[in-house]
Amino acid sequence: MTAGIFVNIVAWASYQRDEDITLYWRTLKADGELNAKYPEAIELQKRLLEEDGHTVVSNGTKNIKYYVKDFEISLIDL
Repeated sequence: MTAGIFVNIVAWASYQRDEDITLYWRTLKADGELNAKYPEAIELQKRLLEEDGHTVVSNGTKNIKYYVKDFEISLIDL
């Protein structure tokens, strides 16, 4: 939970800067879901991920959620 709070703070701080941008949109939830709490909700993160070459897919009809297709391929070991 604490990590999610700090990632959200970083996302909003980066969104407000013109220089030294942090690539926050590349962080996803554990199952590859996009984060609706990021700046401009899903739309900006979706657009930026697609510009990075990822495919974003939707799931659901009423409570639509968006996921990065095959996100496991791009995971980085820390």
